[in-house]
Amino acid sequence: MAQQHPWSRFVAIGDSFTEGIGDPEPELPGGHRGWADRVAEVLAAQTDDFAYANLAIRGRLLQQISDEQVDAALELKPDLITVSAGGNDIIRPGTDPDDISQRFESMIERLRRDDATVLMFNGPDIGMTPVLNRVRGKVAIYNENLRAIAQRHDCIVADMWALRELADPRMWAPDRLHFSPIGHSTVAAMVLDALAVDHALEPFFAEPLPPRRWREARAEDLGWAREFLVPWVLRRVRHQSSGDAVTPKRPNY
Repeated sequence: MAQQHPWSRFVAIGDSFTEGIGDPEPELPGGHRGWADRVAEVLAAQTDDFAYANLAIRGRLLQQISDEQVDAALELKPDLITVSAGGNDIIRPGTDPDDISQRFESMIERLRRDDATVLMFNGPDIGMTPVLNRVRGKVAIYNENLRAIAQRHDCIVADMWALRELADPRMWAPDRLHFSPIGHSTVAAMVLDALAVDHALEPFFAEPLPPRRWREARAEDLGWAREFLVPWVLRRVRHQSSGDAVTPKRPNY
């Protein structure tokens, strides 16, 4: 039998990654499952008294997460908090990873106020992603800053950059911005490993992908740009967010 973990109140905060976008499940609150739901399912199975809230909303920038979600999370008096924030800031032109990191640390100081365990995510290696690979260096700088923050505030790091399985295109949803169900499950297993919690989530064993011709790959890139990239750019120009009309899927225990 798995050893019981020490947590009974889990709150997840963040953006679309934590909301579970890319892992649709219409019967669940919010219509998405995601890594956080999967982690909560494992944690709940190992204790008789467990509660889970998820305050994440797609499209949120770091300051919005700090302003809208931190106090709401602390009011629930969690003993485990996960936070992923800054990714939407990093991919925007002209943003400074050092400035984003300073604001992230201010948020962490608040989250650690009541001595809850805080698990924080760094960014994945997006070197293989068209267009977004241009900010790979910014992600790397941000990640190093986050490691230092975690050390200063005794937080656990969920190391996305080291999760090399994420280089497989099957880990990603068609929009190439969010994870697929396989990707969310892989992240959930990594989170549970970081928490030293036993689990039975299946690892991903990748069968080799068939080779693609150059012309086929470029056609797919153009199709992706028309369907996903252009709408994303237009929302930025119009100062709109995919989460403008969205509320948290699990606002309370």
